[in-house]
Amino acid sequence: MHNQSFHRYFSVVFGAVSLLAVILYGSAGAYGQSLQSANGDDAPVTVEADDGIEWIREDQMYVARGNARAERGGVVVAADTLTALYRDQSGATDIYRIEAIGNVVITSEKQTGYGERAVYDLDEAVAVLLGTKQPPRLETGTETITARDSLEYWDKRQIAVARGNAEAKKDDRTIRADTLIARFEEDAAGTLVAKRMDAVGNVVITTAEEVARGDEGIYNVDSETAILQGNVRITRGENQLNGERAEVNLKTGISKLLAGPDGTRQRVRGLFNPKSGKK
Repeated sequence: MHNQSFHRYFSVVFGAVSLLAVILYGSAGAYGQSLQSANGDDAPVTVEADDGIEWIREDQMYVARGNARAERGGVVVAADTLTALYRDQSGATDIYRIEAIGNVVITSEKQTGYGERAVYDLDEAVAVLLGTKQPPRLETGTETITARDSLEYWDKRQIAVARGNAEAKKDDRTIRADTLIARFEEDAAGTLVAKRMDAVGNVVITTAEEVARGDEGIYNVDSETAILQGNVRITRGENQLNGERAEVNLKTGISKLLAGPDGTRQRVRGLFNPKSGKK
């Protein structure tokens, strides 16, 4: 049954289409086809499910159960159960939100998201993924991003926001933080790649050679450099640099402790162990 708290948590607004010319409930397979957009967007929404589609007119929703699948404009939302909320607009049925529960997979041409629950906002083209047993995950083909609390992907803005033990991993490099904001662009081949990551809270950047920590950080993917500030610690083997602000070049392995952002001088500290690397 539909979870009301789940509704409230995701009070976001979609926009677009009309839907479902056929309602088949309790049949072996059910299929719904959208008819006409209420706001000028002609992309239809199609819904399919193995165990039927229920129309709850009073609550203005359709519920598809059993290997349910909704598709619009190349974006596919699949889950055990899908709930499509709609509004009447100029005589058309306008689906504005799809809520998914159980084994959720949201796919588009350039990325795939996984979670136990999710909401897809058609107006803003925003997907919010949640999970408790398995953290929500976003895969772009170049990066994998996970989070404990929630993972949002804003398709129009090409931004992912991971909250709670957030982690972004690419090759042997990992960035962790309380919150990560990853900004993507398409490369020449049309692949979605991260260009910049903003990390806030308990930032840890790990490579095969070193670990850099700070309160906040900005990582430029192209230059492979990170600016860290606040309780910065850079560790390589048993050697460590401490300061308030640093630039870390992950490609060259050169790290620099910097003055404050306003040019103020700040005392830094280095600990170099002569036995580092020796047995």
